[in-house]
Amino acid sequence: MVVLWGGAPFFRRGWRSLKPWQPNMYTLIGLGAGVAWLYSAVAFIWPGIFPAGFRDAHGRVGVYFESAAVIVTLVTLGDFLDMRARRRTGAALKALLGLAPKTARRIADDGSETDVPLDEVRTGDVLRVRPGEKLPVDGVVIDGASHVDESMLTGEPMPVSKQVDDVLTGGTVNQDGALTMRAEKVGGETMLAQIVALVAKAQRSKAPLQRVADRVAAWFVPTVVAVALLAFAVWALLGPQPRLAHALIAAVSVLVIACPCALGLATPISIMVASGRGAQQGVLFKDAGVIESLRGIDTLVLDKTGTLTEGKPTLADLVVLGEWPRERLLALAAALERSSEHPLARAILHAAKAEHLRLPSATDFRSVTGRGVAATVEGDAVLLGNTRLMAESSVPVDDDASARAEQMRGQGTTAMFLAIDGHLAAVLAVADRIKSTTPAAIKALHADGLRIVMLTGDSAITAQAVAGELGIDEVHADVSPTDKAAVVERLKAEGRRVAMAGDGINDAPALAAADIGIAMGSGTDVAMESAQLTLVKSDLGAIVRARKLSHATVRNIHQNLFFAFVYNAVGIPLAAGVLYPWFGIVLSPMIAALAMSLSSISVVSNALRLRKVRL
Repeated sequence: MVVLWGGAPFFRRGWRSLKPWQPNMYTLIGLGAGVAWLYSAVAFIWPGIFPAGFRDAHGRVGVYFESAAVIVTLVTLGDFLDMRARRRTGAALKALLGLAPKTARRIADDGSETDVPLDEVRTGDVLRVRPGEKLPVDGVVIDGASHVDESMLTGEPMPVSKQVDDVLTGGTVNQDGALTMRAEKVGGETMLAQIVALVAKAQRSKAPLQRVADRVAAWFVPTVVAVALLAFAVWALLGPQPRLAHALIAAVSVLVIACPCALGLATPISIMVASGRGAQQGVLFKDAGVIESLRGIDTLVLDKTGTLTEGKPTLADLVVLGEWPRERLLALAAALERSSEHPLARAILHAAKAEHLRLPSATDFRSVTGRGVAATVEGDAVLLGNTRLMAESSVPVDDDASARAEQMRGQGTTAMFLAIDGHLAAVLAVADRIKSTTPAAIKALHADGLRIVMLTGDSAITAQAVAGELGIDEVHADVSPTDKAAVVERLKAEGRRVAMAGDGINDAPALAAADIGIAMGSGTDVAMESAQLTLVKSDLGAIVRARKLSHATVRNIHQNLFFAFVYNAVGIPLAAGVLYPWFGIVLSPMIAALAMSLSSISVVSNALRLRKVRL
């Protein structure tokens, strides 16, 4: 009953593995337990048909029902413990799935509020989030102020202050204030949904090290069957009486103790745990290969804006040249930039908005790529851009204006000239502050042995100022998206293993060209699609943690593979009876089954240690 009923799943899996010829652990278990039980059944019913080689000193034919039953029992127990351990490896993914609330509180046009299922929330819906509640979807604050706990997505314990126009991420927890938000991304478009999808994809993917185990596993089962037959033949010819009975025990022990499962689990179980651990730290791996190869990177190429800096430029200075009122010049500049999508334009618009200026209408707007913008404002021809735009428009830039601009660039800001009707009127300085976490991250990356290269479309003076402050090793300024990709290709041609980190559409070619592309979570969808690794919080310090996790994961995989190889290299000869001539030791099939089950459990347990590794 135990063997036929309890072992039925093993026999079915073993049989199914033979149809596409992908023999596995259950092929061996089915053979071992099946042979032991079938032999015992025949010996019990028709003992007279067995020759003397199967009989003991009293002429009896031994039966091994208990061995077959114990094999099935121990393997079943091993499977239960193995699955229990494996469920713990998916705990991180389950925790992510559980972050999203089941309902959202929607505010109707008439002001009434109703709780609706999360899948009924649509883009543009106005939602209320009370203190202590989870944010249902991604969106922006339209009323209220609070602090939001984003630790489950970024790994950072400090709550983040949120006010009107700030971005909110679904699954995070509102703490101390009521917020009214507008839904921007719902369903599969939310950051949480994308994180879950990336983690699941990484856990399903195969690391390069897995190919080694796969090649071995393809030959493993046929080799074990051959060893079992050889052990049977040797014991039948040279073993003690009853020879054939001893030969049968040795063959069954070899079949049962061999564990291709440990080999098969060695890599994917570690990758599964590492992917979940990375997600908890705000590091999202697109596939298993990235986890393995990240440790080998020796050069990190960084975009400046949005990667090293906050990506939120602010107007740092406006120097008036002539008799124009400052407010008028700022209003004219903002009128031009109202039609522009450039980040610098938003800085000027925010400055004008903060001073409550009335913006005149601009007509005949045109954007000159790499130069600036031009338009007609209340009858005046207005230009805003760099030195090249002024030269091409025949606007003279005197030495004093040039010196002021150079001084601004030397302080790490971007300088722009404002001209009205062919005359220079002002110099504007827009600053993009370096992130507070960047200096420490650069220091840690240097300590980790990485060479840091910065790429930027900004001027050389501004780029050198930022690089000097941060201790960047190599700087490339005034580069286009194509130039960025060319720099990455050149570094690779020099034999370097290159990772590229960026956040914009203009970084996508370089991200795709690098050995590993790293996207900032605050960046564009195009950048994230081109990258193999995403940093949820856009903090470069996460790269240091990701590399530590990469080192720990590969080390863990090597340990698992080593144990699996050593276990089988030692266990199979022991089961075959290699020690019997010297020590008289014969391994029972029951002991072999216990050892096989423990081998799989030990591999899974070792992989679970990655959940506690210090990053």
